[in-house]
Amino acid sequence: MSDSPSTAITQAPLAETQAMFAALQQRALSSGVTLRVPPPLPTGCCGRGCNGCVWEGFYAAAAYWQQEAELRLQA
Repeated sequence: MSDSPSTAITQAPLAETQAMFAALQQRALSSGVTLRVPPPLPTGCCGRGCNGCVWEGFYAAAAYWQQEAELRLQA
């Protein structure tokens, strides 16, 4: 990632998202539940704040992964 303004905006949510991935994966491991792999980090961000930025897709995929993981952990 570059040092662009859009990168600064994604850093805090990225840390929170990665912490959420780790916490749910740990819960799954402790419970013997298999989760699919979390979505990969984007690699093609230009840092210009594009409409439809790769980060928007990543955070949408992360939210879906979280919902799916929580449902599997409830079962």
